[in-house]
Amino acid sequence: MIGEHILSPCPEYPTPVKACAISACGNFAVVGTAGGWIERFNLQSGISRGSYTDASERKRGAHGGEVVGVACDSTNTVLISGGFNGDVKVWDFKGRGLKSRWEIGCSLVKIVYHRYNGLLATVADDLVIRLFDVVALKMVRKFEGHSDRITDVCFSEDGKWLLSSSMDGTIRIWDVILARQIDAIHVDVSVTGLSLSPNMDVLATTHVDQNGVYLWVNQTMFSAPTNKVGSYGSGKAIVSVDLPSVSSTEKKSLDNDFDKAVIIPQVEDSSDLSVLSKQIPDLVTLSLLPKSQWQSLINLDIIKERNKPIEPPKKPEKAPFFLPSIPSLSGEILFKPRESGEEEKDSQGGETEKSKRKADFPLSQFLQYLQSAADADNFAAFTEYIKELSPSTLDMELRMLQIIDDDDEEETSKRPELHFIELLLDYFIHEISCRNNYEFIQAIIRLFLKIHGESVRRQAVLQEKAQKLLEIHSGVWQKIDKLFQSTRCMVSFLSNSQF
Repeated sequence: MIGEHILSPCPEYPTPVKACAISACGNFAVVGTAGGWIERFNLQSGISRGSYTDASERKRGAHGGEVVGVACDSTNTVLISGGFNGDVKVWDFKGRGLKSRWEIGCSLVKIVYHRYNGLLATVADDLVIRLFDVVALKMVRKFEGHSDRITDVCFSEDGKWLLSSSMDGTIRIWDVILARQIDAIHVDVSVTGLSLSPNMDVLATTHVDQNGVYLWVNQTMFSAPTNKVGSYGSGKAIVSVDLPSVSSTEKKSLDNDFDKAVIIPQVEDSSDLSVLSKQIPDLVTLSLLPKSQWQSLINLDIIKERNKPIEPPKKPEKAPFFLPSIPSLSGEILFKPRESGEEEKDSQGGETEKSKRKADFPLSQFLQYLQSAADADNFAAFTEYIKELSPSTLDMELRMLQIIDDDDEEETSKRPELHFIELLLDYFIHEISCRNNYEFIQAIIRLFLKIHGESVRRQAVLQEKAQKLLEIHSGVWQKIDKLFQSTRCMVSFLSNSQF
């Protein structure tokens, strides 16, 4: 619990809290109880700011029965509440007086209010969804079609669609403006809850006895509208869809399952880790890194230019005493020992020492991880290591391998940098083939080609690796593109039904 206040409505006759809502300004909380009591509280102080009572009710309170739901408008003008007995009431938010009342005629199950268009959706036991205009204080729409208990409803962000789910196994999409059903699908496991993303591109659903969240892709967001008259948008036909399986070891074919949905399972037992560690065929996994971390790799030049200092650093008048140190890739501070005159002379004029130093290529922790992963043919540890690096550090590690003086091809082919560039290409080929950390690997490949593209073009061995990477990448991307185009979606517009 973050807040320090405990809100207790009607302390004289305490009953369980059944509904609550927070005002659009965030200053007030409205709480409804099983006894029909509705009370408003200030969230900063936790003090009660009054209760909503209807004098026509037999007992003191807002409703004669349980409060099913409460909702506040966007301007703190009205409060909407629904009672189990089938009455929907509109209250003056500040004055707490009753403004209007609607009788549904049967028990009320759920209410959902859309603040931006002022429409209230009510779900009743008669399996009818009713829409009320809170501003005009009248019922404006009635949707019928479900044959079993309605479990959940939700509005789209723009308020033009209403989605509903039922225990009959169907998910229906209603067009609020056209006042009709535009799509419906049937699943083999009944839906208990649904939620549409603000961009209206992904729908999340939960199902009976399913420990997971199913994601459905809206095809209208990824493909052009079509004039083909089919099962979608007809308002009558219902498409049957089987839910996909979590495990790739089941007999059920998974090739078609990915045209329908993707499931995100919840791990409840450590014994399930062995199953989840086996990637489902043709499934692309993401790195789960923050978007800013891998996007910064792409825009690193822009970020450096933006953060570039306006003036060069100024030398202080009295500089402190510094001990000379040796730069190291590991970050450790190594102090440089004092050299004698002979050693300085040898270091300056000795060609043998110079060539020896050039041949001794320092291996950073980045290169050590890469070499050991390539030797073991297992890049998991290397991937975890580079995911922990900052974008600037990863950029520095890649630039340390840059070959600048590559005029002599024979000498360049013997340089150790070329070996590690080749190992990086092998790493990219492996990760793209396995379809792991897809967006993160794409960002690294782009940065890698930006730095080492010229070296890859000049070296034949690197060209072969790059060509293999291109072929594998094209094959994987074609599958992803085909997945988005052929994903079975819930909504598909006809040209004459678009807004």
